[in-house]
Amino acid sequence: MQRNSFALLFLIVIFGLGLRLYNISDVPPSLNWDEVSHGYNAYSILRTGRDEWGKQFPVTNFRAYGDYPLPLNLYFLIPSVAVFGLTEFGIRFPHVILGTLTIISSFFLAYGVARRRVVGFLVALLVAIEPWYVFPSRFVLQSNMSVFLIITSMALFFNREKHRIFLPLAAFLLGLTLFAYHSTRIFSPLLLLAVIFIYRPDLFKCLKKESVLSMILWGVASVFFLSLPVILLNNEARARANWVFLIDQGAVNKIIESRSNSHLPPILVKAVYNRPVYFIKAFSQRYVEYFSPEFLFYKGGTHYQFSVPDTGLLYKINLPFFYLGLFCIICAALKRKKDYIFVTVWFLLAPIPASITQEHFAVLRSTTFLPLPQLSVALGFLFGLDLIKRKFGRGEVSGKVAVTLYVALLLIELEGYLTVLFTEYNQKYSWAWQYGYKQVAEYAKQRYGNYDKFIVTKKYGEPHEFFLFYLHYDPRKYMNDLGTVRYFKSDWYWVDGFDKFYFLNDWNVVGDTGTDGGTEFVLESGGTVDCRMLRCLMITSPGNYPLGWRLVETIYFLDGKTAFEILENI
Repeated sequence: MQRNSFALLFLIVIFGLGLRLYNISDVPPSLNWDEVSHGYNAYSILRTGRDEWGKQFPVTNFRAYGDYPLPLNLYFLIPSVAVFGLTEFGIRFPHVILGTLTIISSFFLAYGVARRRVVGFLVALLVAIEPWYVFPSRFVLQSNMSVFLIITSMALFFNREKHRIFLPLAAFLLGLTLFAYHSTRIFSPLLLLAVIFIYRPDLFKCLKKESVLSMILWGVASVFFLSLPVILLNNEARARANWVFLIDQGAVNKIIESRSNSHLPPILVKAVYNRPVYFIKAFSQRYVEYFSPEFLFYKGGTHYQFSVPDTGLLYKINLPFFYLGLFCIICAALKRKKDYIFVTVWFLLAPIPASITQEHFAVLRSTTFLPLPQLSVALGFLFGLDLIKRKFGRGEVSGKVAVTLYVALLLIELEGYLTVLFTEYNQKYSWAWQYGYKQVAEYAKQRYGNYDKFIVTKKYGEPHEFFLFYLHYDPRKYMNDLGTVRYFKSDWYWVDGFDKFYFLNDWNVVGDTGTDGGTEFVLESGGTVDCRMLRCLMITSPGNYPLGWRLVETIYFLDGKTAFEILENI
C-alpha cells in the first residue's frame, strides 16, 4: 500500500476508534444483564477456570441465564477483565477494538472485490461512522465478534493470491464464527458452500498445487464444519432457537384459530392453514423487510438496546446509492464476474438467519449482511459520480464538487446521529439498560455490614448478576455456597438468593407477604426470607413495599423517573 493510502486509512481508523471509545463507560447508560453476565463469567473463568455454574472451560455454549450464549466472546473478554477489572470500560473496551479492526478488514474486503482503493476507502469510512457499526461497537454483543470474523475471513479470501496462508486462515476464521454467534451457525456453512460452488475450479487448482496447504485447509474445515451437526444436536445449542424460531406455540395457535374462522371447504382448510404455508408466508415477509428503506434508512430495529429507535442503520444520503450499487452488483454478476456472483449470493443468504425468527427488523441477526450495504453504497456512489463527470464535463471539477457535497452531507448526518446518541437516547432509554442496578449494588456494598439481609426486586431482570458483578464477588465462594438458591423453571435458570441477598418477584414484595405484616417474604423457589428480629434493607420498585419500612434512598433513571426505592425495616 502506498504511503498516502496508508495515511488515509489510518486517519479513517483513528476517527472510527474515537467514535467508539469516547465516553464508552456511560454511553450506553449502563451495563445490561448480558454484559454483566459475560463480564462475571469471564472473571469466574479467569479466577477458577469455570463459569459461574461450575462448568470448566465451556466450549460449545455457556449457560448464563439459560439462553446459552456462545463462548468465543466470553474468552475474548478475559484479558481486558484481567487488566481493567470488572468495570464498564473493562467489559466494553474489547468490543471497541473489534469494531475498529472491522474498519480495516472492510477496506481490504472491498478492495479485494472491486480492485479499486477508492471503493475500499469509502467502505472503510462508512463502516467507521454509520449507526449499524458505531452503536453495537460500544457495548458487549456476540454479533460484534461474528461480524469481525466473517469480514476478515472474506477479506483474506478476496486477497488470497497475495499470500498462500490467506486461504487456510480465511477458512479458520470462518470456522471460528460457529463459536461466536447463533446466527452464524446457520449463515457460515451456507457461505462456505457458496464459496466452494462458485470458486471450485480455483480452489481445486490451488489445493492441487499446494499439498501442504490442502491438508491444512481440509483439516480446518473438518474440525469446524464437520463438527457442526454434533454441536447443533446438543440441547444447549438449540435452547435459544427454541425460543425465537418462527414456528412456536404462538404460531401453532394462530394456525388453529385461522382454521376455526375459515369459510373455505374443509378439504382446503388444512391445505391453506398449516405450518409449511405459515412458515413460507412469514419468512418471505421478513426476508423482504431486510431490504426495505424502512429498515435500512428510516426506522432501524425494534429493540431499544440494539439501535437508536426510529433511526436508520444507514444514513439517508446513501439510500439512492445503495439500490443503485445493488443494481451494479447484479449486473456484474450477470456478466459472470465471479466475485460479484459471490457478493450477490451473499446478499441473498444474509437475511436467512433473521427471517426464520419471530422478530421483525432484527438488527443483530441481520448483521450477516455487513459490510455489503456499505460496498453497495460505495459502488453506487462511484457509478453516479462517473455519470456526473461525463454529463457535466470538466470531470475533475464536477467530481470534486460532488465528493465534497457528499462528504459534507454525510458528516451532517453523523453529527445529528451522535447528538441523539449521546444526549436524547441515554436520557430517554436508560430504563431499557437496567439502569440503577449499579447504584443499588454499590449502595448495598457500602452498607454490607449494617444489615443482616438484603431484599431485592426482580422487576428489571436478573438482579443477582449485577450484584455478583459490582460486588466483585468471589466466584469460588459463590459456587461453593450451600445457601445459594438456584433452580430451573420455564426454560430459564433463576437465582433467588446468595450470601445475604434475596431476590423476589415484585408481587412477592407486597400483598400476601407472610404472616407478620411484611417481615416474612416468599421466594418463587418456595422458601421464605424472615426479617423478624433482623435488620433488613429492601431494594424495590417505586411504591412497591409493605407497611412498616422507612425510605432511606431513591435511585432515578436518567429521565428523572424513579427506578428504585431503598428502605429499611424499623
